Amino acid sequence: MTKTFALAALALALAGAPTLAYADSSCAAQATDKKLAGAAKTSFLKKCDSDAKADCDKQAADKKLAGAAKNSFTKKCVSDATGG
Repeated sequence: MTKTFALAALALALAGAPTLAYADSSCAAQATDKKLAGAAKTSFLKKCDSDAKADCDKQAADKKLAGAAKNSFTKKCVSDATGG
Protein backbone atom coordinates (compact mmCIF):
# COMPACT_ATOMS: atom_id res chain seq x y z
CA MET A 1 0.00 0.00 0.00
CA THR A 2 2.71 2.49 0.96
CA LYS A 3 4.78 1.53 -2.08
CA THR A 4 1.78 2.10 -4.34
CA PHE A 5 1.10 5.48 -2.76
CA ALA A 6 4.74 6.52 -3.15
CA LEU A 7 4.74 5.51 -6.83
CA ALA A 8 1.49 7.40 -7.43
CA ALA A 9 2.90 10.51 -5.73
CA LEU A 10 6.05 10.28 -7.84
CA ALA A 11 4.02 9.90 -11.03
CA LEU A 12 1.97 12.99 -10.16
CA ALA A 13 5.10 14.98 -9.36
CA LEU A 14 6.63 14.06 -12.71
CA ALA A 15 3.42 14.76 -14.62
CA GLY A 16 3.58 18.52 -14.08
CA ALA A 17 1.18 20.90 -12.40
CA PRO A 18 -1.12 21.91 -15.30
CA THR A 19 -2.00 18.35 -16.19
CA LEU A 20 -2.48 16.73 -12.84
CA ALA A 21 -5.46 18.58 -11.38
CA TYR A 22 -8.11 18.15 -14.08
CA ALA A 23 -8.92 15.75 -16.88
CA ASP A 24 -9.66 18.81 -19.06
CA SER A 25 -7.25 21.33 -17.66
CA SER A 26 -8.27 24.33 -19.75
CA CYS A 27 -9.02 27.42 -17.70
CA ALA A 28 -12.39 27.86 -19.40
CA ALA A 29 -13.39 24.28 -18.60
CA GLN A 30 -12.36 24.75 -14.98
CA ALA A 31 -14.41 27.96 -14.76
CA THR A 32 -17.42 26.15 -16.22
CA ASP A 33 -16.99 23.26 -13.77
CA LYS A 34 -16.91 25.76 -10.92
CA LYS A 35 -20.03 27.47 -12.37
CA LEU A 36 -18.32 30.86 -12.38
CA ALA A 37 -19.77 33.88 -14.17
CA GLY A 38 -19.16 37.59 -14.48
CA ALA A 39 -16.36 39.17 -12.47
CA ALA A 40 -15.60 35.93 -10.61
CA LYS A 41 -15.06 34.12 -13.92
CA THR A 42 -12.92 36.95 -15.30
CA SER A 43 -10.78 37.00 -12.17
CA PHE A 44 -10.40 33.22 -12.19
CA LEU A 45 -9.42 33.12 -15.87
CA LYS A 46 -6.84 35.89 -15.36
CA LYS A 47 -5.26 34.05 -12.42
CA CYS A 48 -5.39 30.71 -14.23
CA ASP A 49 -3.63 32.20 -17.27
CA SER A 50 -1.02 33.84 -15.05
CA ASP A 51 -0.39 30.60 -13.13
CA ALA A 52 -0.08 28.65 -16.40
CA LYS A 53 2.46 31.16 -17.77
CA ALA A 54 4.54 31.00 -14.58
CA ASP A 55 4.51 27.20 -14.60
CA CYS A 56 5.44 27.05 -18.29
CA ASP A 57 8.28 29.53 -17.75
CA LYS A 58 9.57 27.29 -14.95
CA GLN A 59 9.35 24.21 -17.18
CA ALA A 60 11.26 26.04 -19.92
CA ALA A 61 13.95 27.02 -17.42
CA ASP A 62 14.15 23.44 -16.15
CA LYS A 63 14.70 22.31 -19.76
CA LYS A 64 17.34 25.05 -20.15
CA LEU A 65 15.54 26.53 -23.16
CA ALA A 66 16.37 30.02 -24.42
CA GLY A 67 15.43 32.37 -27.24
CA ALA A 68 13.04 31.14 -29.91
CA ALA A 69 12.92 27.61 -28.46
CA LYS A 70 11.81 29.00 -25.08
CA ASN A 71 9.22 31.28 -26.67
CA SER A 72 7.81 28.47 -28.79
CA PHE A 73 7.71 26.03 -25.88
CA THR A 74 6.10 28.58 -23.55
CA LYS A 75 3.49 29.61 -26.12
CA LYS A 76 2.43 25.99 -26.74
CA CYS A 77 2.55 25.11 -23.05
CA VAL A 78 0.34 28.05 -22.06
CA SER A 79 -2.06 27.31 -24.93
CA ASP A 80 -2.35 23.67 -23.86
CA ALA A 81 -2.83 24.60 -20.21
CA THR A 82 -5.41 27.32 -20.77
CA GLY A 83 -7.30 25.82 -23.67
CA GLY A 84 -6.44 28.84 -25.82
